[in-house]
Amino acid sequence: MSTERFDCHYCKESLLGNKYVMKEDTQYCTKCYENLFSNCCEVCSLPIGCNCKDLSYKDCHWHEQCFKCAKCSRPLVEKPFAAKDEQLLCTECYSHEYSSKCSTCKKTIMPGSRKMEYKGNSWHETCFLCHRCQQPIGTKSFIPKDNGYFCVSCFEKQFAYQCCACKKAITTGGVTYNDKPWHRECFLCIGCKKQLSGQRFTSRENYPYCLDCFSNLYAKKCVSCTKPITSLAGAKYISFEERQWHSECFTCMQCSVSLVGRGFLTQRDDILCTDCGREK
Repeated sequence: MSTERFDCHYCKESLLGNKYVMKEDTQYCTKCYENLFSNCCEVCSLPIGCNCKDLSYKDCHWHEQCFKCAKCSRPLVEKPFAAKDEQLLCTECYSHEYSSKCSTCKKTIMPGSRKMEYKGNSWHETCFLCHRCQQPIGTKSFIPKDNGYFCVSCFEKQFAYQCCACKKAITTGGVTYNDKPWHRECFLCIGCKKQLSGQRFTSRENYPYCLDCFSNLYAKKCVSCTKPITSLAGAKYISFEERQWHSECFTCMQCSVSLVGRGFLTQRDDILCTDCGREK
């Protein structure tokens, strides 16, 4: 009675009673498997056999006993490590050689720990503090000032101008009027509450007015059209016996000819050109 053969797929040696390895449903003796498929160790260059652990990192392989720090030779199995210039280093050696130093405590910032960076300087997260309140700034906004760093709240309390209207800090922009600071959105016409920032305006008794409100409230009125006369916008006007006219409104009551620069006559409250006046 014949016995079914169970041989190595490559060398054809019998595997009965011997160790073997299966790969893709095919059996190999351990020697053939190592020669054909085993990875070579990055350190000793020997094959990593079936009886050894194959430790890998980024397509590279090591024997368990060869997986060590390139500087101090400390085993790295099941320990944190870092890679630099194709070398594996324990965290202590990597930190000593390459890690940043905290600008506050001067100690090494260990790999994997959170750090803050600004303009080439580095800090432990717990060392990057507001200069005023001494609380960690973390990922919040901050403002540099005089070699210190301030959280927004402390900066506003210590350095920012206070708007004289809303009493809140002015952090960007702003306008100055009568030596007092204002937010742009708070600098309003006292009459209509329109924003005056970037607009022409005037004042009365230290209150700011837009040109329209000032004209309506305080400007003299034209006898002819009854609209305000203001020189703020460059308008010219005529004044006679405590009455005022816009230049374009100073015309003969009868024929409407302009009287600017010409002689005229008065008849009660009317003004007339000399021609119309003679006809009367």
